[in-house]
Amino acid sequence: MEKHALRWWGLAVAVLAVLVDMIDNQIVAVALPTIRRELGTGEAALQWISAGYALGFALTLITGGRLGDRHGTKKLFVAGMLVFTTASLVAGLAGHVGVLIAARVVQGVGSGLMVPQVLSFIHAEFDERERPKAMAWYAGAFPVGGLAGPLLGGALTEADLFGTGWRAIFLVNVPIGVLALLGALATMAGRPGFRRHRTDPVGLALLTAASAAVFYPLVQGRELGWPMWTVALLVAAVPLFGVFVLHQRFQFRRGGEPLVPPELLRRLAVGQAVLFCVTTATGVFFVLTLHLQLGLGFSPWEAALTFAPSTLGIVAGNVLALRLAARFGRAFTAGALGVLLAGLVAIAFVAGDPALRGWELLVPVIAVGLGMGAVLNALFAASMAEVRPELAGAASGVVNTTVQLGTATGIALSGTVFFARLDAGSASATTGALLVSAGVLVVALILSVNKVKQPADV
Repeated sequence: MEKHALRWWGLAVAVLAVLVDMIDNQIVAVALPTIRRELGTGEAALQWISAGYALGFALTLITGGRLGDRHGTKKLFVAGMLVFTTASLVAGLAGHVGVLIAARVVQGVGSGLMVPQVLSFIHAEFDERERPKAMAWYAGAFPVGGLAGPLLGGALTEADLFGTGWRAIFLVNVPIGVLALLGALATMAGRPGFRRHRTDPVGLALLTAASAAVFYPLVQGRELGWPMWTVALLVAAVPLFGVFVLHQRFQFRRGGEPLVPPELLRRLAVGQAVLFCVTTATGVFFVLTLHLQLGLGFSPWEAALTFAPSTLGIVAGNVLALRLAARFGRAFTAGALGVLLAGLVAIAFVAGDPALRGWELLVPVIAVGLGMGAVLNALFAASMAEVRPELAGAASGVVNTTVQLGTATGIALSGTVFFARLDAGSASATTGALLVSAGVLVVALILSVNKVKQPADV
C-alpha cells in the first residue's frame, strides 16, 4: 500500500483525539462541587455527570472499531469527532443537569467512535519500521491525558474564563474539536473500508447488554454502597459474554460478519488479560489522590503536581519500548512490569508517613511512569502485531475496551479497599489499596512471562 505523505501529521491529529478523550474522562471531577452549587443538583446527578461519559464511551468502542473496518477509518474518526465536539458545546451551554448528563453520554459515544480508529490508522499507514515510533506517541497519550485532566480542570474552573466558570472545561473542546476535524480532513488518507455488510444487530445487542452489566456497577457500585443488584449485574455479565461469544462463532460459521471474529478472541485473549491487570493496578492513583488531599491536607494542585513527574518516566518508558520491545519481546514486558510493581510497592512503604511530603514520592512516581509507559507501549504493539488490516478496527475496539474496563475495575477495587479500611486511618487504607494493586501486577507479571506473544516472538 502506498504511503500517505501526510501520515505523521495525521497521527498527530489522531493522538490529539486520544489525549482529549483521556483528559475529558478526568477533567470533570474537580469541577463537580461548582456544578452542584450552580445547577442545584444532588449527589446522584453528579455521579452521572462523571459516569455518563465513561459508560457511553465503553459501550461504543467495539462497535465503533468494527464500523471503521467496514466504512473507513477516516469517515468514522471524523463522525466521532463531530459528535464529540457538538456534545461538548451542548454540555458547556447546558442550563439543566439532565441536559448536561445527556451531553456527557453523547460525548462518550463520540469518543467511542473515534478512538478505535487511531490504532487502525497506525496499522494501515505505517510499516513495521515506522510503527513502533507511532505506537510510542499513541501509548503516551493515555497516562499523560489522565494526569493532565485534573490539572486542566482545576485551572479552567478557577480561571473563570470570560465568566464561563465550570463550563470552560467543556467549551474548550469546541475549538480543539474544530481544529481536529479540519486536520483529519486535510491529513488522513480517505481509504475505503474492507466490508460493507450489515451490522450484526443480535451481536450488538448482546455485547451492549454484557458491557453495561459490567461497566454500570463498576462505575456506580462503590458510590451506592454495592447493593445486591449491582453484584447481580456483574454476575449476569458472565453468561451474557458467553452467549455473545457463542453467537459470534455461529455468525462466523454461517458466513456472517461477527463484531468480534473468533480469530481475534484467540489471538488477543491472554494479552488483553495482562493489559486488564495493568490498567486495573494503575487505577489506585484515584485512591492516592484522595489520601494526599483528605489524609495529608494537600491542595488539588499540590496533589496533581506530586504525580506530574511521572510524565518524565512515561516519556522515557516509551523511548525504551521504541528501541527494545521488539528485540527482547516478553523479557522487556516482564521487566517493565517489574519496574511498575517496584514503584507501587515503594509508594506503599512511604504513603503511611503522616508527615509525607510530595518530593519524597519523586523517585517511585517516576518509576511508575517509566514502567507504565514501557509496558503499555509493548502491550499495544503486541495486540496489533498479527492482526490483518481488515480486522484492525475490531482489534482496536477490543484493546480500548480492555483499557476502559481495567480502569473502571481499578477505581472500584482500590476505592472499595480504601473505604473499607478508612476507619483505621487514611494511611492504612491507602497502603492496603496499594498492596492489592501490587498483587494484581504480580498476576500480570506471571502471565507475561509465560503466555504473552510479543512481536519478537513471532
